Amino acid sequence: MEKKKTVLKCENLDKNFGKKQILSDVSFEVQEGDILGFIGPNGAGKTTTIKLVLGLQSISKGKVTINGYDIKSQFTKAIERVGAIVENPDLYMYLSGLENLKLISNLYSGISNDRIDEVVKLVKLENRIKDKVSKYSLGMRQRLGIAQAILHSPNLLILDEPTNGLDPEGIKEMRELLVELAQKEKMAILISSHNLAELDNLCNKVCIIKNGKIIETSNISDIKKQENTQFKIFEVNDIEKMKQLYPKTIKMKNNQCKLDIAKDEIPEVIKKLVENQIKIYEVKEEEKSLEQAFFEKTGGNVIE
Repeated sequence: MEKKKTVLKCENLDKNFGKKQILSDVSFEVQEGDILGFIGPNGAGKTTTIKLVLGLQSISKGKVTINGYDIKSQFTKAIERVGAIVENPDLYMYLSGLENLKLISNLYSGISNDRIDEVVKLVKLENRIKDKVSKYSLGMRQRLGIAQAILHSPNLLILDEPTNGLDPEGIKEMRELLVELAQKEKMAILISSHNLAELDNLCNKVCIIKNGKIIETSNISDIKKQENTQFKIFEVNDIEKMKQLYPKTIKMKNNQCKLDIAKDEIPEVIKKLVENQIKIYEVKEEEKSLEQAFFEKTGGNVIE
């Protein structure tokens, strides 16, 4: 299997403000096609880390490289393939979406009208791109902000709270857009967000920061694995009948139930269910939600 290219690499980052240390030994990386959720309690250092990555604050110690270029010594080269929205996108409300994009395109060389059209289609704004931004919904403004950020074909996209204030429809559209950018454009995406339920559906990797230190970086499936549990989830056509066979069966929703058994007991349970004409659609191990995993790792701190 071909090794994925590392787009962003943070190595042993420290950040001090006077005598106060905000970040200590922060290291993680984002590879092409990854969507990395960057999460942590209030004041953990997420926004500070993003500002160091973008060269908006000076690094006290450590190193950030983007596409192999050092953000301190090779800033122009490092930043040229980065798109970012920190907090809210900067938009001219009295101009149309298209006029906003044309203004941004003037900051770069070689952005054609074809590229502008391509990006407008990608963020699904083709029907409203000539309307004034003041008439846009919040979700449309966020999508226009992403269009601005990817206009110059970056391979790293950094987003701070991209779903803030969006309604469920806006969140769904944002999720679909980001997944498409990661999969089709092979973009590396770093997202800092409070919305853990949303990141659960979106990210393939998670990095948890607490008190300025990284406490875990791993695949989202690994971080959600239940420790010290024997629960197996069964999806069957008749839970009541299953409860007669196994009285300790715990009923869940959508024809699902769970049973406290070890892995090597599964074949025997399946055999017994089949013998009793109970149809089995799925058997899987129980997983935590990202939110549960987060609170366990951080000791239940409030999220920023």
